[in-house]
Amino acid sequence: MDDDELSPESKRSDDAQIEEALFREAVRDVRPLKQEEKIGQIASPALHPAVSKRRSRAIGAVVMPDTLSDHPITEIAENADGSFIRPGLQRQTLRRLRRGDWPVQAQLDLHGLTRDAARRTLAIFLMESTQQRLRCVRIIHGKGFSSTDREPVLKKLTGNWLAQHESVLAFCQARPENGGSGALEVLLKKHQLDHEIS
Repeated sequence: MDDDELSPESKRSDDAQIEEALFREAVRDVRPLKQEEKIGQIASPALHPAVSKRRSRAIGAVVMPDTLSDHPITEIAENADGSFIRPGLQRQTLRRLRRGDWPVQAQLDLHGLTRDAARRTLAIFLMESTQQRLRCVRIIHGKGFSSTDREPVLKKLTGNWLAQHESVLAFCQARPENGGSGALEVLLKKHQLDHEIS
């Protein structure tokens, strides 16, 4: 029986077997890379239990997801560019953030998450970032191109949630090379929590 007499199913089956054999030959020496940490998570150094407990107390009432409201925050609405600076801080702080004076130490991508999942994920990310004493983080909320009515729902909500979080000092739109209008760079409070253990 030659190739012309084979049924289409047999030809596909033979082709699949040949392709699989070629693939296995090509990757036979390949070994998986060791993944040290997952994307979107912050590596946590081991802390002495007393320091960890004191840090948790000092951080205090971290804003949890259920307390972050979807209602617009006046301070954000007043800034046409969607930036925010905590009342009492110098405007120069916001200019320095826009300029990139603080390196981004971690980032969170909220693409594709529902409103509730994004709120919860953001609150946890901010809590962990604060515990890690990070100063500047990036939140990628997207531009809303895949949203219903092409409205950037998460963009508006993310700014409101950030302004409500007590650890957030300021935020502004990321520079074009870092996500532009689809991301925010966030300046967090500096926490002095690790005093000598008595």
